[in-house]
Amino acid sequence: MKRDRVTPLLGAATLLALLTAVVLGLRAPLDVNQGSLVRLFFVHVPSAWLSYLAYGGTGLFGLLYLVTRQRRWDRLAMSSGEIGLLFTVVTIVGGMLWAKPTWGVYWVWDARLTTTALSLVVYGGYLLIRSLIDDPERRARVSAVVGLVGTLYVPVNYMAVEWWRGVHQTQTLKLLGKIRFDAAPIYGWVLLAAVTAFTLLYVYLLRVRAILAAREEAREERELMADLTGMEVARG
Repeated sequence: MKRDRVTPLLGAATLLALLTAVVLGLRAPLDVNQGSLVRLFFVHVPSAWLSYLAYGGTGLFGLLYLVTRQRRWDRLAMSSGEIGLLFTVVTIVGGMLWAKPTWGVYWVWDARLTTTALSLVVYGGYLLIRSLIDDPERRARVSAVVGLVGTLYVPVNYMAVEWWRGVHQTQTLKLLGKIRFDAAPIYGWVLLAAVTAFTLLYVYLLRVRAILAAREEAREERELMADLTGMEVARG
């Protein structure tokens, strides 16, 4: 078996990037109004970005499967969906820790928060559907369609604070129209380092999970072939 040299190097680069982001985040000056609470910003925003990236990956890989019918794209779609679900939970927890001292409550049914919670239902359903369908080809086709539809969550969630004004603040980093960062420049550089680190983390986790999924799939196929062989021997 060919030795995998890429994954350890990617893991090392990810760890270095995360440590750099942590150091920069801890050394960043305290906010005038929020004090040390501002440090949650460097985890909460990258986590939300990573969930967007992962959900977008689920849709893209699903589309590639529908076009090519290559199972590796289905494995990547599934892996990306799991990562997206995980970091949506991280995003929600980080937001709740920020909300309690800021709003006085951990949770409100604001448009941004509500759509974020709904994504847990959508992608939890995506993974549930995968577990309920035994046929690999049918499972991949159905999952690809659900994953594609689910990507609509990303623009809706991003624009929720603009379309439906609530207690959640508007985007600190505006990407549509004229790009603008509504915070001190030093926070922008730290945020850039954190987003870069989390992006590397996504790529690393995606690779590792896809490798594990390929091994699981190969084991299932071996077990199926062994069962079929045993049935033929019994008949003979």
